[in-house]
Amino acid sequence: MRSTQLNARSVLDRAFAILGAFTTEDRELGISELARRTDMAKSTVHRLVTELEAHGMVERRGKAVVLGLHLFELGELVPRKRRLRDAALPYMADLRGATRQTVHLAVLDGTEVVYVEILRHSDAPALPSRVGGRLPAHATGVGKAILAFAQPEVVENVMRTGLPRLAERTKTAPGVLRRELATIRATGIAYDHEESRAGLVCAASPVTGPADEVIAALSVSGWTGRLNVRRMAPAVRTAALALSRDLGAPQS
Repeated sequence: MRSTQLNARSVLDRAFAILGAFTTEDRELGISELARRTDMAKSTVHRLVTELEAHGMVERRGKAVVLGLHLFELGELVPRKRRLRDAALPYMADLRGATRQTVHLAVLDGTEVVYVEILRHSDAPALPSRVGGRLPAHATGVGKAILAFAQPEVVENVMRTGLPRLAERTKTAPGVLRRELATIRATGIAYDHEESRAGLVCAASPVTGPADEVIAALSVSGWTGRLNVRRMAPAVRTAALALSRDLGAPQS
């Protein structure tokens, strides 16, 4: 029995390694590349991909492999994401209408933020973000808004893992980031001044839950020169506070 359990776990680990090999930049991967990224034999990858395909977890496009629709369907059932998204949508829509810019809702997963929902205004220029996309938390407005109110061990994990540079203005010095997080705690507003991508700016604010814990962040994003983030910040903060009240955050 113990051997069977270990084998089953090994197969599961390998399957998750294949699913985790895909990134925002690499949405289509061949068997050889999957084998390289997962450190598995091509025959093993081929067999696992065939099994994952049978369950709708991946799909084949010629010689390439892509993530399957069933993964999206399962993702839509995640309770935390669904409740948060449903509660946030009216506030996001109001924020989009008031600012005529792109509005993001993101959560923290380890040292990265994951975009749960994005509302784009027809007047706003196209942005590279996507639902399900990930970025290092320290390099984004939403990430810094969450980290500023997170438990110390969460922040220490980010610092210990490292602060990779995504753009010329990304803050990569722990001391500089800590000082900025202290300012965010005092104001409730975080900014991204071309730190995640050259030309991209945003204002973000944390969303808290029933235990007064930070659970997400809202932001308004756009291109520098077309978006005055300081002017948008009060609207973002107001929307985040209203959403927090809806989610049961204690009233101050």
